[in-house]
Amino acid sequence: MDIEITPRQAAFIRAEADEVLFGGAAGGGKSYGQLIDAFLFALKYAGSKQLMLRRTYPELEKSLIRVSYDLYPREVYSYNRSGHVGRFRNGSILDFGYCDSESDVYKYQSAEYDVIRFDELTHFTEQMYLYLISRVRGANDFPKHVKSSTNPGSVGHQWVKKRFISIGAPDVVHSFKGGTRMFIPSRVQDNRFLLEHDPEYIRRLENLSERDRKALLYGSWDITDGQYFSEWDEAVHVCEPFPIPEGWRRYVTMDYGLDMLAAYCIALDGQGRAYVYREHCESGLIVSQAARAVKELAADDEINTYFAPPDMWNRRQETGKSVAELFAEQGVYLAKANNDRVQGWYNVKEWLRPRLDVDGVKRAGLVVFRGCEHLIESMPALLVDPHNPNDVADEPHEYTHGPDAIRYFLAGRPRPAEAAVERDEDYVPYDDQVNGFLSYGL
Repeated sequence: MDIEITPRQAAFIRAEADEVLFGGAAGGGKSYGQLIDAFLFALKYAGSKQLMLRRTYPELEKSLIRVSYDLYPREVYSYNRSGHVGRFRNGSILDFGYCDSESDVYKYQSAEYDVIRFDELTHFTEQMYLYLISRVRGANDFPKHVKSSTNPGSVGHQWVKKRFISIGAPDVVHSFKGGTRMFIPSRVQDNRFLLEHDPEYIRRLENLSERDRKALLYGSWDITDGQYFSEWDEAVHVCEPFPIPEGWRRYVTMDYGLDMLAAYCIALDGQGRAYVYREHCESGLIVSQAARAVKELAADDEINTYFAPPDMWNRRQETGKSVAELFAEQGVYLAKANNDRVQGWYNVKEWLRPRLDVDGVKRAGLVVFRGCEHLIESMPALLVDPHNPNDVADEPHEYTHGPDAIRYFLAGRPRPAEAAVERDEDYVPYDDQVNGFLSYGL
């Protein structure tokens, strides 16, 4: 075969990191690079197994399957449409798969692959990715990789950016406890084949909206794709921890399910400003374990109220008791919060909005201590529900638990401290113009 590839595609094919991300701008030849890499791997390692994924089957059929059928020579490759599997004459297999929902990942529960390839990785949730890459295994000597390609944006933008973009310089292999990762950027300007055949493509990208132009023409990861809380600004809403004065009212709020307990300690100052000062996020906890975790989170603090969603008062079939009753048996007495989603999210937006303080400085009504990392990561990751622009989308689901807990707290109309309290003599408040910390002159 006479195969021509770009230097960026060659870098992707040569990449030896455990996890590789190839992409950025549109037109960089990402999907073609995936197909060529899969073809070369299949021929080099006879009997190898690979999985090529898109989020939906129509996307899979109209792009990867169609192009592979035209690209791979019939002398060495055949495709079975009913099974969505490509077979090479040396015994190698290339499965084409999709995941419409998070439960679809279990279709691959018993599968083993030498390489798994995600095309348009940001269309997948983090939970899908983490489960599916566990299928990279096998009792052979073939290299094991997860190779992905994508543009910025969509439901997985935040977690992909965190996993591959924010870890350091591109084109460099970065080592982590679980293996190695690498990001290989590509732009349309890198794909001379496309520009030679379609020189007007860049002009069409330049006519897009500012957000789409940044993502698709420049491959920028500093975009907000349908972000619900556009008010969120880490410089405004995150501060360094400080000792909570004794007179401030303290609350605990939570969202609980077997998939995640997200619980927070929150204190209100004399001006009604809320500080999220402690966090516990953990999955797989049964009710008694969750109750003990919440009790330990509160420690020796004098908690005014424990807020929880209404579904925790539903009776469980196996015990006849509600989760709220089981929490009470552990000494944690819950207050039922309002679960109106739309009005609740509007309320959170109001608390995030900076407002004038008594000293004439604008400060947000809700501030999070650095260290509550799950909440800090989740707030900007929430997306607008595509079916209801007033609500938050269910995906990425892993980011909904912490904000839900905050919504319950604010819906409970928490009361501020009754009076200002003097701080310790050795406590020196920071000035928010200097380093982003909040000082109230209490």
